Amino acid sequence: MRAARLIRMALLVQSSPGLTAVALARELDVSRRTVIRDAQALQEAGVPIRSERGRAGGYHLAPGHRTRLTTLHTTEAETLYLSGLPTALSDLGLSGAADTARLKLSATLLPSLRAAAESSVRRFHLDAPAWFREPSAPELLPELARAVWSDRTVELDYARPGRDGSPSRTVTRLLEPYGLVLKAGVWYVVGHVPAERTTGRDGAWRTYRVDRVTALRPAPGADEPFVRAPSFDLAAHWRDQAAGFARALLRETVTVRLTECGLRRLPSVVDPAGVAEALASAAAPDAAGQVTLDLPVESQDVAFGQLTGLGADVEVLAPAGLRARFREHARALAAVYGAEPEDQR
Repeated sequence: MRAARLIRMALLVQSSPGLTAVALARELDVSRRTVIRDAQALQEAGVPIRSERGRAGGYHLAPGHRTRLTTLHTTEAETLYLSGLPTALSDLGLSGAADTARLKLSATLLPSLRAAAESSVRRFHLDAPAWFREPSAPELLPELARAVWSDRTVELDYARPGRDGSPSRTVTRLLEPYGLVLKAGVWYVVGHVPAERTTGRDGAWRTYRVDRVTALRPAPGADEPFVRAPSFDLAAHWRDQAAGFARALLRETVTVRLTECGLRRLPSVVDPAGVAEALASAAAPDAAGQVTLDLPVESQDVAFGQLTGLGADVEVLAPAGLRARFREHARALAAVYGAEPEDQR
């Protein structure tokens, strides 16, 4: 613990010469007295750190005691600082390592490049979670991340969601975790199921939501790291699978008639992939300018919740059960809004 703090202190002084004992104590989350003792320990270890008094005082390293990456250009230094995702690194338990890495980078940059690199942090920030969602890191995410880093096969318990209102059920899976993906504030693990667990067929690639992993443990008998497929590319795999995954969720079809306004607003309330598919096979607008679509949806329940947001700009034509549900909804609304409130009569 102290060794890591001493390294961090030396890097802080190298990247920001002139920091006072009070400033260092604040950065290191220790007392001023501890900073003074740590400075003495660094001197005894051969690090030429010294404290100076006056307006330009504070802690400094001896002139020339630094390593400089003189081949970096300004734009390259700015880009390197954009690679850190604070929320994601915190979820993975890597925020401390990332802070030290940035300090090491800053300490090795020329002063002119250091300012350019730090300016990018002030101008760009990634806020991964979607609006109206309270971000929370899955409890087992750091442990799963360690398995990803070390190429360790794991056995996980996964709460598979039920269909049509049925309760979820827990299944156990053996997985070689290849990577983690953060999508709209939700973490996913992408991995390979070994062939021996797929009833004689070749191994399969699987994607699981990390927040549905209820238990995680080392795979029985897997004492050695698994051998990664050298051709596997996580970004390319996710890109190829994401569209198919989203489309696979759209298991039902509803027929709707939309006004021009409803058609314009449709992509904002339902899955855009379903809208694109529906438009590709849609007929021309009728005499009233309305368009009839066969719209892929996740379920009738989901479609009801989504399409009610379009109000009178959408009419559900089929299936009959969903149309009847909208009819009852319209009657309920008419009963509520058909008369003035009693306190305004």
